[in-house]
Amino acid sequence: MRIIAGHFKGRRLRAPKGSEIRPTSDNIREAIFNVLTHGLTAWRGTLAGASIVDVFAGTGSLGLEALSRNAAHATFIDNAPASLAITKKNVATLGIWPNVTILKLNATRLAPPPLAARAPCTLAFLDAPYNKELTQPALTSLKLNGWLAHDALVVIETAVNEILTLGSDYIFLEERTYGVAKVTFLKFCP
Repeated sequence: MRIIAGHFKGRRLRAPKGSEIRPTSDNIREAIFNVLTHGLTAWRGTLAGASIVDVFAGTGSLGLEALSRNAAHATFIDNAPASLAITKKNVATLGIWPNVTILKLNATRLAPPPLAARAPCTLAFLDAPYNKELTQPALTSLKLNGWLAHDALVVIETAVNEILTLGSDYIFLEERTYGVAKVTFLKFCP
């Protein structure tokens, strides 16, 4: 696993052994960032200077890719000690601690963001364990607790067969399928 583009292009990230953590593959990550950079006309935002939240962070690969591409700050949220440990190692490898906040939280029951998170965030990544029905409660928790800025872009990775039920505060923009993964792009409009 490596950073695809930007300041840290080509730098290797630690990936877990076994199947406890399922990091977003390099190919899917590259596709997501190609859409963010070139193919999403309904989003007028930019990665440059963005404050992002990477929910169900796992290895932190999505947030770290965004930081490599000029995001200003990333908050990584996970409640699994193994995920938090590997995210910390990846942040240390890149030497970007001033641009990072790592929180051990249950994404489905978030509190309001601490000041260190630099919220409300303009970009959110959600990559919950597949088929565990965690994405919808996490979206609700982000909304209710002030984590997302108006017009924030929300990028969700799920299994192809998972169905998202969107509340009225999230507008569907686009959906793409990559093998067994489905990536959905939403805009937060409260």
